[in-house]
Amino acid sequence: MKLNILAIIGLVFLIVNQIMLLGGNEFIQTQKPIDYAHWLLLIGALLCLSLNYIFSDNIFSNTATILTSLGIVALIGQATIDFLWWSYGTDFEGMNKLTNQIMERPSIRIPFMTIGPALFYFGLTTHAGKFIKTHTLWSALTFIGVIGIGLGAFTFDSRMLIVLSHILLALGIIVLIYKKENGIKNVVQHGV
Repeated sequence: MKLNILAIIGLVFLIVNQIMLLGGNEFIQTQKPIDYAHWLLLIGALLCLSLNYIFSDNIFSNTATILTSLGIVALIGQATIDFLWWSYGTDFEGMNKLTNQIMERPSIRIPFMTIGPALFYFGLTTHAGKFIKTHTLWSALTFIGVIGIGLGAFTFDSRMLIVLSHILLALGIIVLIYKKENGIKNVVQHGV
């Protein structure tokens, strides 16, 4: 039960992080005394590691756990880069120089800014895919959430779509957590 609570807190932290990002770059850069938005990303990602234990036997038992774990590592790296950006405060010129430097380095950009974080979401959809026959609606909601995050980030550049999609994703995952838990209890109680 504790893992379920940690996972839900992690998903909520990721949603709150996305809501804070709606405030725009100036809002993020002027947070004091710490960068709350990206601390929520970092802690939320770490807490979501518990999803691997909820949906699998162990952390590296299948593709979903590997993808989710690699994605969490990438989100940790992304949060670290975001902390560096935040450290520039309102020195947007200096921040732009750092951004250009990062974007010119595929060894940083790809694993921590583009492909890497996407692995987290692919991992979650892979976990949800295990329930597609038994809990189709909630699995589909998870898939729709991940697709919406991708569209909001890469196609429409819409933070609002990203926020709404995170909410759909979290709702789908949270219901699947409890459906899985109830399924295990039924098997234990009834021997079915």
